[in-house]
Amino acid sequence: MSSPLPSSPSPSVLDLAPVVPVVVLEDAADAVPLARALVAGGLPAIEVTLRTPAALDAIRAVAGEVPEAVVGAGTVITPEQVGEAVDAGARFLVSPGWTEVLLDAMRGSGVPFLPGVSTTSEVVALLERGVREMKFFPAQAAGGTAYLKSLAGPLPQARFCPTGGIGPDSAPDYLALPNVGCVGGSWMLPADAVAARDWDRIERLAREAAGLSAGARCR
Repeated sequence: MSSPLPSSPSPSVLDLAPVVPVVVLEDAADAVPLARALVAGGLPAIEVTLRTPAALDAIRAVAGEVPEAVVGAGTVITPEQVGEAVDAGARFLVSPGWTEVLLDAMRGSGVPFLPGVSTTSEVVALLERGVREMKFFPAQAAGGTAYLKSLAGPLPQARFCPTGGIGPDSAPDYLALPNVGCVGGSWMLPADAVAARDWDRIERLAREAAGLSAGARCR
């Protein structure tokens, strides 16, 4: 059996913000103004997905020019990407799933990480390894709030960031669950607003998302 892995370093990714914007950028030049708009709207934790050639440069730019932001790398699926993301300045890592090799690489990175899960067995396997904070993906397709609520009883030590298909209408239901620390989503980043570089609109949508999340936590 593999030796237990330590929990993700403090501070917890799940406690950085109630909503983590999931960002896909085609042009790294947009990274800094976009990050500033999100931070101004109350969403300082920003996940830049490694789905485009511009992603690492975008992370590097935000890390260097927007100190108020906590920029992380998403869609991390290889040990090489772990190293590249951390070298670029990523302060946390998020994967859609996990393997032993990827988990070891994320553990060795020195930054907080959220390995992705979608089944009870995957959650138990991570708990065996000392990992208690995870991404639940794809959230809506994998069972949504009902599934996570069912996990809270037998596995109360597991905490999640659900991502995948979540919007402003469903986010409060996720955030009301005791085993959910934050949610990930892109509804505050409509493609037309990003393409038009309408940072004011993105800031307004980010503020609405931050307010919605705060309200959900207080109810």
